[in-house]
Amino acid sequence: MNKQALLERVTVNPDVMVGKPTVRGMRITVEQLLKAMAAGVTVPQLLEDHPELVPEDIQAVLLYAAELVEGTTVFAVSD
Repeated sequence: MNKQALLERVTVNPDVMVGKPTVRGMRITVEQLLKAMAAGVTVPQLLEDHPELVPEDIQAVLLYAAELVEGTTVFAVSD
């Protein structure tokens, strides 16, 4: 699956989860999945816990987060 197709799996709709990025319009947020993985939940566990998800959804979440961070620049602040 190409990059654009993956990113299209992440949707933002003000009527779903207060406009937070979600997976394919479901009530599963990018934030929820990232926090679960950061806490040690594995991809197979996520897929088992959320049978409506497929591996490409997890890839999409990771790519979406990477794209957000990629455009971030940090500047040193001095006193």
